[in-house]
Amino acid sequence: MSNFLRIERIPYEEPYHFQLAWEVSNGNTSSYFEYFDNAESLKKIGKGLEHFPRHGGDVFVHEIGSENPEDRFAYYFRFRVFTTDSRGGSAVQIRFCNNSDLPHRSSFEFCIQAEPAAMNRLGKLFLEFAKLEKGYMAWSDAESFIGEKYEIA
Repeated sequence: MSNFLRIERIPYEEPYHFQLAWEVSNGNTSSYFEYFDNAESLKKIGKGLEHFPRHGGDVFVHEIGSENPEDRFAYYFRFRVFTTDSRGGSAVQIRFCNNSDLPHRSSFEFCIQAEPAAMNRLGKLFLEFAKLEKGYMAWSDAESFIGEKYEIA
């Protein structure tokens, strides 16, 4: 298993809302989850990563929802990118919780490490994906793809 992040866009009231199906792995752990979002969020992530890191200790965070039951959100999603060393080594921290009651609760959190050039490539991929012209994106520390899921061989 290798590091990867794959996202399928499922149309839903576009361009304002759509469903995103994520498949993520850090080589040891993998997960699949879905949530609703909008194209502006994809642009925000893209702009945050396109030139990451800008300085030592740089951090980018995108969050949706809350895990606090009093806030009554259907789910919580955090996409956090941070530097791991003085050379600009970075990691994507992904946390997701479906906020369901036990025994139906599902949550996970792990990191995917990558070099700055790979993070910048991920930022550009998010910006392209935000145009809503393609339905699938795939990224790893070595390569990227944007197109339709059926095009993957």
